[in-house]
Amino acid sequence: MLHSILVTGGAGFIGSNFLLYMVPRYPGVSFINMDKLTYASDLSNLKEISTCSNYFFFCGDISNQQDVDDVMKERVEAIVNFAADSHLDNSIVAPRNFIDSNICGCYYLLEAARNNKIKKFLQVSSNEVYGSLGKNGFFTEETPMAPNNPYSAGKASADCLTRAYHRTYNLDTCITRSVNNYGPYQQREKFIPSVIYHALCDEPIPVYGDGMQVRDWIFVRDHCRALEQVLFHGKAGEVYNIGAEEERTNLELAGSILHILGKSPSLLNFVPDRPGHDRRYAVKAEKIKKELGWEPRSVLEVALQQTVAWYVRKYKAELSC
Repeated sequence: MLHSILVTGGAGFIGSNFLLYMVPRYPGVSFINMDKLTYASDLSNLKEISTCSNYFFFCGDISNQQDVDDVMKERVEAIVNFAADSHLDNSIVAPRNFIDSNICGCYYLLEAARNNKIKKFLQVSSNEVYGSLGKNGFFTEETPMAPNNPYSAGKASADCLTRAYHRTYNLDTCITRSVNNYGPYQQREKFIPSVIYHALCDEPIPVYGDGMQVRDWIFVRDHCRALEQVLFHGKAGEVYNIGAEEERTNLELAGSILHILGKSPSLLNFVPDRPGHDRRYAVKAEKIKKELGWEPRSVLEVALQQTVAWYVRKYKAELSC
């Protein structure tokens, strides 16, 4: 059993959900949350575990080598790397930031892991590294990477570095590639929170292109359970796809949210598509199911209603201020 785990980017969306799940579940394990607290981070997400004796916060940037060296003094045994700039639109406008965080940051962490003989390095990646699919078929772990935008290119580069450190230095690494996540604590710029917020304000909801881009959607808690299995039981050097087989077009998903909120579809506002916008993502997650016994537990129709209700409470409190 690991005794000290560094979680980078733990104040972000998936990172905070992971810590909220893991900290109370493993009271004998110390969890160090390293986050540089950008606009996409929020420590208040973690208030329910902030006083736990096995949770610690370290304000630092993974793309700053001194910060990485300093946090490693805490006798870290494993690293789970969530830290990354992730909003695709921002990567198109300012790709340099994504190079620094998503590639250089991963390099500094891998070097620290190698030099400190870390027992496990888990790189949390994305199915976007595979590129775009047609109407049929699925990505598998053997699908060649073909990123189409600066964000996914940065994640693919970090994956290559992670693989290289396993092959070259025998570092125990795993890479996970998840489909789109939904659930509480996501930043408002992302698709589902954006639709909910605009709908509550009765404002036009921007939909890229024809809205027929297809994504597989996984509830964030199911993703965290998968990461738990890979962290403790994943085979060194392996890649694990994580998916829920809940494919929806952006238009369908926005329509479902409007239906839950009792809002009119007339709020949908089609805007010019963004450059490098992949048409479809979908993965086969048979490997993690067969090897590690993981299965998604949430159904989109149910978990989406719970998610919408969570954001309604959050945004109505903000809008009433």
